[in-house]
Amino acid sequence: MAEKEFKDLKERMEKAVEHLKKELQGIRTGRAHPALVEDIKVEYYGSMVPISQMATVSIPDPRQILIAPWDKTAVKPIEKAIQASPLGINPQVDGDVIRLNIPELTGERRQELSKLVKKYAEDARIAVRNLRREGNDNIKKKEKSGEISEDQMHDYLERIQKITDEFIKKIDELAEEKEKEILEK
Repeated sequence: MAEKEFKDLKERMEKAVEHLKKELQGIRTGRAHPALVEDIKVEYYGSMVPISQMATVSIPDPRQILIAPWDKTAVKPIEKAIQASPLGINPQVDGDVIRLNIPELTGERRQELSKLVKKYAEDARIAVRNLRREGNDNIKKKEKSGEISEDQMHDYLERIQKITDEFIKKIDELAEEKEKEILEK
């Protein structure tokens, strides 16, 4: 198996980790973060546009998000999109800007979010394991067809397992960090 194939496997596993990071950023922890609203799609002149492409998102204090649309006519559509989103926060229109006050999380809500983090982490682990299986299958096919020896096959399978373990560890660390962030008051 060429180095190119190992590099490709690592890149694909890295994409699974990046996807997990993006998912985790969208989970509300009781603190304001631009990622909570940046990907919310807004109906704007007949197309769906993410808030990040039509407004400046800032954090004036730890519990507040301020959205300043570049086009003042976008205030109402952004407000509606936030209300329709699963965020569960009611936007307050303040002239040409929209304020989102992030409420304190309840203990029950913290537990729900913690379960959601675990689910996202497990989904990422499954994606990485599927990539490992795919890589292992390719190696075994090459050994069967005589392209590589049995010893090489075992070396490659071991190497794929080490790469997989490395990415599973990254996923576990991300999930643990996010859970800690959610559960701290």
